[in-house]
Amino acid sequence: MNKKAVVLKCLKGVFIGFVLLLLYAPILVLAVYSFNSTNTIGMWGEFSFKHYAKLFGDSAILGMIGNTLLLALVAALLSTVLGTAGALGMFYYKKKAKTVLNGVSQIPIINAEIVTALALAIMFVSIGIGKSYFTLLIGHMVICTPFVVLSVTPKLKQMDNSLYEAALDLGASPAKALFKVVLPQIIPGVISGFMLAVTLSLDDYIVTSYTKPSTFNTISTYVYNATMKGNAHTAEVLSSFWALTTIIFVVILAIVLGANLKGIKRKERKK
Repeated sequence: MNKKAVVLKCLKGVFIGFVLLLLYAPILVLAVYSFNSTNTIGMWGEFSFKHYAKLFGDSAILGMIGNTLLLALVAALLSTVLGTAGALGMFYYKKKAKTVLNGVSQIPIINAEIVTALALAIMFVSIGIGKSYFTLLIGHMVICTPFVVLSVTPKLKQMDNSLYEAALDLGASPAKALFKVVLPQIIPGVISGFMLAVTLSLDDYIVTSYTKPSTFNTISTYVYNATMKGNAHTAEVLSSFWALTTIIFVVILAIVLGANLKGIKRKERKK
């Protein structure tokens, strides 16, 4: 390897490291200050687990986190079922109609989220439905389902469609062929769609704020409202979310590393 190639390789490494630093620096700062005794970023007191104790010791915070997780799981599960069924329907539809349906399914992805939120709020008011857990769930499904379709469709295009036809020729019913032949081939896309839907639901604020009842709070809406109030109590509560951010980051990092290591071991076994 010549000198020029070594320099280029080093520059690539520096550039990638700089990009990763920009991406993860805010999370790392919160992780460091989650072990700080003060409630202010930039002011270091002493090493402490105060914020973790507040996070796990406050029943209101734990209840709010539980509500957020439950909402995300339910919305993601329903969106995955609906999105997978929609992707299958569009894949086996006629070519012209398939193109139109694919375009329509991507509108919520391209569309600004505030437009979707306002449209949902106006629709519920016009048909006489007040804000409730049902409207909140529908709102989350509207933003999650198109991403499930987007995750499942590539797997449908990659699968060997002749296997489905062979199953029908051998006497399997369409439903049995679907569950025994098609779904096993697209299951990675279904899982990816589910995980993406969970992430989108956990992260959403705009649609949630327009569709949730006043008695229900998610992490995003609570953090926003608490930030607007800005008193000493809310500052203490908000600082406990530094600990929550750190825990979520570590869990996701462990899952990603575990999945990558599992994939590497699987490739080594195949060799």
